[in-house]
Amino acid sequence: MRIVLTGARGFMGWHTRLRAHALTQHEITPVGREEWPDLPTLVAEADAVIHIAGVNRARDEEGGLSPDEQVNLGNVRLAEELAEAVRGAGRPVRVVYANSIQAGNGTPYGAGKQRAGEVLREAVESTGGHLTEVMLPNLFGEHCRPNYNSFTATFIDKVIKGEEPTINDNPVNLLHAQKAAAALLEGLETTETVLEPKGEDVGVQEVWDLLVEFHESYVGRGEIPDLSTDFRIDLFNSYRTALFPEHYPIKLKPHADPRGFFVETVRCAGGQGQSSISTTVPGITRGEHYHLSKIERFAVVQGTARMSLRKMFTDEVLDFHVTGEETTAVDMPVGWVHNITNTGDDTLITQFWVHEFFDPENPDTFPEPVRPATDAEENAR
Repeated sequence: MRIVLTGARGFMGWHTRLRAHALTQHEITPVGREEWPDLPTLVAEADAVIHIAGVNRARDEEGGLSPDEQVNLGNVRLAEELAEAVRGAGRPVRVVYANSIQAGNGTPYGAGKQRAGEVLREAVESTGGHLTEVMLPNLFGEHCRPNYNSFTATFIDKVIKGEEPTINDNPVNLLHAQKAAAALLEGLETTETVLEPKGEDVGVQEVWDLLVEFHESYVGRGEIPDLSTDFRIDLFNSYRTALFPEHYPIKLKPHADPRGFFVETVRCAGGQGQSSISTTVPGITRGEHYHLSKIERFAVVQGTARMSLRKMFTDEVLDFHVTGEETTAVDMPVGWVHNITNTGDDTLITQFWVHEFFDPENPDTFPEPVRPATDAEENAR
């Protein structure tokens, strides 16, 4: 399907685009502020729309509106402009709307999200299309912005900086962004008009305590923490992504004597875990893939290498130049394409570790080049 994805460069938009790229054959057209004026044309050419774009926070002095009006009316305005594009398409269009469990709760945000849903439903049904509203709870995940998207992102920022947050210990339902993205993509196929994905029921204090545990384990003792539940894995992935790239590569501590040296490359507090050793001849590159949830460590123990990473849907490539003489490791963040190249003259020896046993039915490994070929290079082939 040809899908228009609004809010594509935001937190949820990136996760939805990533999951669609990994697990579907959908053709995604990302729409942000720059592309918004072209929305009528893009919708007319699409099979469906996933509408994520919204207003969570007010901007200073925007349009003479109060902060509450900016949030409320901003969400309605985006829906009205999308509704106009849907009507202008002149045919049925399927729309998936990223709504919120806060819709209709009396807050400016809740009022705006509820009214936006009503506007979209009227437009979609008037043209014979189908609208699915996905009622999302509190979200968290990789690349979530502190003091904006989620309290978990704010907690992560504070635990890394060594600061203490003010905590109101309320119960909360937390849904990881990849699970939210799965529900949005399900909306493209379902006959349901409302989907209500459920997250993890936790306390706010419990989230902070887990992050403190992760930080003390991962940064303080150099250990992979207990990863015995899906929620722990998702929260740890969110935490360690906030450490990237400043925290890497991780310096490991070799112990040498006349016989040679020994170095502990991974220490785990819990979970499964699977280790492997590979040799790579000079000039060869391994990897060229990304993951949705897998925690993976590359540790060079002999030779010289370049580890390269690129966040999906961006152009900047980060290079880490490493050597077995100063044994270091890099833990690959999810949603980042990565590889390792032998840049030396001798055989490279690398240990690879992942937090789970390999499952051929669900490998969570998606091929993608770190440095995509240019059009000229493609034409020369």
